[in-house]
Amino acid sequence: MKSDHKWYFHRINLMQIIDSHQHFWTYDPIHYNWIDHSMSALKQNFLPPDLEEIYKENGIHGCVTVQATSSEEETNTLLAHADGFDFIKGVVGWVALLGANAHERLLAFKTNPKFKGVRHVLQSEPDEFMEQADFIRGISYLADLGLTYDILIYPRHLFYAYKLAAKFPNQKFVIDHLAKPLIKYKNFNDWSALMNNFKELPNVHCKVSGMVTEADWKHWGYKDFLQPLDRVTEIF
Repeated sequence: MKSDHKWYFHRINLMQIIDSHQHFWTYDPIHYNWIDHSMSALKQNFLPPDLEEIYKENGIHGCVTVQATSSEEETNTLLAHADGFDFIKGVVGWVALLGANAHERLLAFKTNPKFKGVRHVLQSEPDEFMEQADFIRGISYLADLGLTYDILIYPRHLFYAYKLAAKFPNQKFVIDHLAKPLIKYKNFNDWSALMNNFKELPNVHCKVSGMVTEADWKHWGYKDFLQPLDRVTEIF
């Protein structure tokens, strides 16, 4: 029994905490035009040296950094950060999947082992964006390259996301931020029903992140998150 306990504690010591969703940027009002006046605190630079000591102080071993603007320039910058800082374990970047040379660009980025996946700000696109033939073609390249696809959407996009994920059962998808349920208004009915569709899709995962941004920024508490957290735990 004593040896079992030693094995158990040794296993705990080997576990690592990885922050699965981190942004870095040198702030520019044109490239990051989604940052409006209500988010003025974000209108500054956020770079790896700013975060490294915070991670060390809190026992966090690394992160995955994720795109925040639709440019390959940013993807290259994130990969440069990852090459310069060991705590950045992977990059989910932006690639123009609708482009005729999408496969070529994916292959070029894939030469860097820290390039792990692709994301686009789908929440800013029309509902039917994910049904475009060019987008479907771009998604079709990812599985063979071992790349994930992060789905950044609002609840109104969930049915389209479900159809996309069902079309590619061998592709790993990650729903970012629980698909942004209406936490501020405690309105979860439609979101809950649409999320339930993913229960039958083992290729879809859900990232628990970004919930505070969907709550009342000035008056939120942990209890505001319990219902959506319970729901995604049940589904995923």
